[in-house]
Amino acid sequence: MTIAEWCVFGSLMLYLLTIASIKWIGFRRFDNARPRDPGFYDDPIAERALGAHQNGVEAFPFFAIAVLLAEFRAAPQHLINELAILFLIVRIAYVFTYLGNRPTLRSILWSIGFAINIGIFFLPAIRHWLPG
Repeated sequence: MTIAEWCVFGSLMLYLLTIASIKWIGFRRFDNARPRDPGFYDDPIAERALGAHQNGVEAFPFFAIAVLLAEFRAAPQHLINELAILFLIVRIAYVFTYLGNRPTLRSILWSIGFAINIGIFFLPAIRHWLPG
């Protein structure tokens, strides 16, 4: 497996752990028989964790497809790997800014992550202009 493919897995685990950790911390209040109970998310941190989780679910498909497309279309693997690592770092920072209630920084990080995904997605189209 490539580093970028491990980053896809890491991105998946990040969005799962974002919500799982909040449920575990609030295990006395969390009712697994009613996992979508809106009352659990009345706590501001739990609410932001849910938002970060949902955004992770939304961001994951584009990232995974961009990485796989770039690999299948023979873009330079070292660039795919570097951008994928950068994306994962940005997403981790995004989760922390979401949980820390820093909306402006969170939006900036989201934009950077989206730009990274676009870069990965279009690597095959520009590979002829990239250095070896």
